[in-house]
Amino acid sequence: MEFTDVVRTTGAVRRFTDEPVPDETLARVFDNARFAPSGGNRQGWHVVLARSAEVRTRLRELSRAGWEEYAAYATAGHVPFAPGEDGRWQGPGADVDFAAPAPRNKFVDELERAPVVAVLAVDLRQLAVTDGDLPRQSVVGGASVYPFAQNVLLSARNEGLGGVLTTFLCRREAEVKELLGLPSPYAVAALLTLGVPERHPRKLTRRPVPEFVTFDRFDGAGLPAPEK
Repeated sequence: MEFTDVVRTTGAVRRFTDEPVPDETLARVFDNARFAPSGGNRQGWHVVLARSAEVRTRLRELSRAGWEEYAAYATAGHVPFAPGEDGRWQGPGADVDFAAPAPRNKFVDELERAPVVAVLAVDLRQLAVTDGDLPRQSVVGGASVYPFAQNVLLSARNEGLGGVLTTFLCRREAEVKELLGLPSPYAVAALLTLGVPERHPRKLTRRPVPEFVTFDRFDGAGLPAPEK
């Protein structure tokens, strides 16, 4: 595929056919994804492919628990787990009802049926967290792992596959680490599911360039959009 076609059509795919993904195809996906940038080129990521039914079922259960928390915040009208005005998450608000039944999430409830279920972990010792002492929630560490995750999705799209990244599983990190035997320096960064999509998203909707690229200041003039 042409590069522009890949980046413009790699949408979140949550529904897959039953067609298996050959290991050779997976190897090509990760072989391309590994060229993602990371701080100091330390490449601290590790991917665990869940093959056994027992592991997949447990990952679905743990993801469901994270989804239920997420849904409770959304139902209360909040951006789930978003930091407050001070830049830090203040914990659950009094108006969040965790006892209320969460709406059904077909993707999570059928997670183990995805052709490829992959847990993305990262060695925290390899992250240059240059904003760790700032009085707000840290974001810099993710720059050394999530470009790799996006490369996985882009490479999968190039192979005719689809996929999606979710982080519900991260809410149950201790259980995930025990399940997968992750060493103590590692953190759970995401869950990736891949497969042959039932259908690719027909059209992705994103903000136009002038809305998020400005000159000199945040409120500066926007960079004009490219000519069609």
